[in-house]
Amino acid sequence: MKVVEHYDRATEPLISFEIIPPKRGGSVSDVFESLDKVVDKVKPPFIDVTYHAAEAHVEEKKDGTLRRVIRRKRPGTIGLCAAILHRYGIDPVPHLICEGFSKEESEDALIELNYLGIHNVLAIRGDNTGSQISLNLNGTVNKYAIDLVNQIQNMNKGEYLEDINNAESSNFCVGVAGYPEKHFEAPNIDWDIKRLKQKVDAGGDYIVTQMFFDNNAFFAFVDKCRAAGIDVPIVPGMKILTTPGHLVRLPRNFHLNIPDALANEVSSDEKNSKNIGIEWAKQQSLELMEAGVPGLHYYIMGSPDPALKVIDFLKKK
Repeated sequence: MKVVEHYDRATEPLISFEIIPPKRGGSVSDVFESLDKVVDKVKPPFIDVTYHAAEAHVEEKKDGTLRRVIRRKRPGTIGLCAAILHRYGIDPVPHLICEGFSKEESEDALIELNYLGIHNVLAIRGDNTGSQISLNLNGTVNKYAIDLVNQIQNMNKGEYLEDINNAESSNFCVGVAGYPEKHFEAPNIDWDIKRLKQKVDAGGDYIVTQMFFDNNAFFAFVDKCRAAGIDVPIVPGMKILTTPGHLVRLPRNFHLNIPDALANEVSSDEKNSKNIGIEWAKQQSLELMEAGVPGLHYYIMGSPDPALKVIDFLKKK
């Protein structure tokens, strides 16, 4: 089922999750262990799986010479999505990114997903770390997320990168990203929302937001989106602060603000940071649900336990 169909049929806010594939050489059993907990407690309608671009780095050979090595640290998104679909009967939502992928590679991935019966994708640009490159240097590249949305929607009309007679149309539901505190490259929030509307007009079916810790920022963002004519579901992305290091890493890596009340409480009681973060997420999630959001999308990445504690709290309300 498509993500937007899940939202259309829901009688209460949906709970969904986002995970990452294991690192190269890692065991998928750890992922399944986490998902077993999630499915047992929640049975989410869909689960997002992140995609990661290839990275280039230099390795020294035994003879002392250097060579440039290209590899993906976390391959396996499509395989993991297939496993989620068939192991749990849950709709997977693979992320497709522009950075580090050619249009040809994106088309191949979409064809594979279509064959597997996976019809939801999240189309994002992906942040350039400086080490990411495309494996196909001669291929064309989607520069922005809107370009990737256009490519997916072209396939939905049976239009591929090369002319193919009687080509079969795909049937993808396309999610796009929104930024309640604006994308870090945008000059201001209004400019950013104009670009978001362009993605929606190009075929974005729903919006899932970057993580945030201040609900007022989300509510203001939604109001601005609606005023701009964006009428698709806008789903808040949630991250639970669990370590004192998050006070530095999250703003640095995701360009967001952490409210003074949360930052000060964690700083004054670092040993209790996980419980503080969980309590903050409980109240934040409850307020969002009471405001009528279509769902809550938790970025659990590693352990789902903090998010499951929040969800247990919400079930009792």
